[in-house]
Amino acid sequence: MVWPPAIDLRSPLITGLSLSLLLRADDPWLHAAAGVIAIASKFVLRIDGKHIWNPAGFAIVVLIFTSNDVWISPGAWGTAVWFSALLAFFAILVLHASRRSDMALFFLGSHAALLFARAWWLGDPLAIPLHQLQSGSLLIFAFFMISDPRTSPDARLGRFLFAASVAVLGHYMAFFMQMRRLSMWR
Repeated sequence: MVWPPAIDLRSPLITGLSLSLLLRADDPWLHAAAGVIAIASKFVLRIDGKHIWNPAGFAIVVLIFTSNDVWISPGAWGTAVWFSALLAFFAILVLHASRRSDMALFFLGSHAALLFARAWWLGDPLAIPLHQLQSGSLLIFAFFMISDPRTSPDARLGRFLFAASVAVLGHYMAFFMQMRRLSMWR
């Protein structure tokens, strides 16, 4: 046993960054609770060294279910092209290193297909699903959370099925169950 043990701070820093970018709360202690829940889930909720859920997403969902003082704000990031481009460039760096770009593309493609199908079914203009796809928090989720190598399946088919399932479940919850507060489940 080596003392002191080697500590890799990248994982908790990425989780903390995800929480700070997505979680909104009335009280500072809720942010601290989210950090504790997320980091604890990294060690407790695992199968064969992989997380069952994305730790930051899990913490946000737990707090949304247990408190009325937390929320995520998909519109907080706006729809500016420069932000989307900056986010895409950072995403390319992260996804290339983790070899999970297909996961983000599978999720965004499935989500977009569902939004366009819904607009077609309702007779809505295409501007509506296009606007829904410009959410900064959607891009953060697709590029940095669902594509997490410790959360996503190793096999390409598994990643596709997982991404499509998350998109379908999120779509069902948002539009059929009217649970818009839980858009983090996507």
